[in-house]
Amino acid sequence: MNRRYFLRAAGACLALPFIGRAAEKLPSKRLLAIHVPLGMMPAFFFPKTGEASSPYIDLLAAHKGQFSTFAGVSHPGVDGNHHAGQCFLTGAPHPGQPTFRNSLSLDQLVAEKIGLDTRFQSLAVSVRKGEHYADSIAVSRSGVVLPSETSAERLYRRLFVAGTPAEKAATMRRIQAGGSVLDLIMDKAKRLEKSTAAEDRARLDQYFQSVRELEGRLQSNIEWENRPKPKVDYPQPKDIVDANEVIARSKLMFDLIRLALQTDSTRVVTLSLSTFSVVPHVPGVKSETHGLTHHGNEPEKIAELRKIEEAQMTAFGDLLKGFRAVNETGGTLLDHTQVLYGSCLGNANSHSNQNLPLILAGGGFNHGGQHRFDEQNNKPLANLFVSMLQRLGIEADKFASSTGTMTGMEI
Repeated sequence: MNRRYFLRAAGACLALPFIGRAAEKLPSKRLLAIHVPLGMMPAFFFPKTGEASSPYIDLLAAHKGQFSTFAGVSHPGVDGNHHAGQCFLTGAPHPGQPTFRNSLSLDQLVAEKIGLDTRFQSLAVSVRKGEHYADSIAVSRSGVVLPSETSAERLYRRLFVAGTPAEKAATMRRIQAGGSVLDLIMDKAKRLEKSTAAEDRARLDQYFQSVRELEGRLQSNIEWENRPKPKVDYPQPKDIVDANEVIARSKLMFDLIRLALQTDSTRVVTLSLSTFSVVPHVPGVKSETHGLTHHGNEPEKIAELRKIEEAQMTAFGDLLKGFRAVNETGGTLLDHTQVLYGSCLGNANSHSNQNLPLILAGGGFNHGGQHRFDEQNNKPLANLFVSMLQRLGIEADKFASSTGTMTGMEI
């Protein structure tokens, strides 16, 4: 074998492993946003000046380096105490006012960009008793809050159980009925176009584009309806009827969300974890949570509320553990999923919407420690959203009230 031939052959052999790695598809990036409407007590969530941790953050010690915390962050102009919860992912100002109009939420923008190739473009779920503020934090472009799924059993069936022939036929009829409505709307819009002034043509064109997107989504729904659902090694759960079992219900939803992301059934999920009107089954707790949040600095009420919030934070730590246990090409499920956990209520005792408790885990960021900003002149939370969008591969330099990206989150 001559020298030139040998070198060419050797070069080809050396290149083969790199070709194989390039062909190996990396997992998709995902987003999970979790809102706790009643917030967390600042004294136990935020580290004291000069300290690196806090009682609540200590509960996540097993995941050190996998998450970042924030202080001195809020949505400018978002007030209205509990009403602010519906703006957690939108930043729309002055909720609760008669003239209030919500705006597109972060998750729905992300779903438009990275959720089109999955069975569910996004999922909105919640754990709650009855109806309260911010039962869903997912908001459409028209400012409409998207309904959330509250039943773990129904969610499991939607994700993993094939429908009967009758159920599939009923679903197809609903999809086709949606197409018929769109046909009627387009017919009327086309007739309107003939008499539309030139200055209104751009708005009408935008409307047509929205209709075409809906048509594409309907076609996608038809295709997904004819595909088999993924199989998982997880039995169909039964709903936990007792609303006071809020921690167990949360953990059940966490499991299903992990499975939904792991099977690429969706890449975008929002979850609202409400403790309104419940007396959580947590040792040492005998009072309703909302009443406890208005503790008036009474030690007994603070002690009870702390037990509830510690149980919630421990459950969140279990979610992170579950995500880290799922190995994927190039890392774990947590490495490929941005997990935002926080509240639009900075201090429930005073109904403050400033200095929000926030954690961002996973997603490929260089995590570690706390990002502390001015607690009187807060940094816009939307700055973090811009950083999250960019890390997801979405071109964005502005979202809601943002003034840039979040300082310290650069890779």
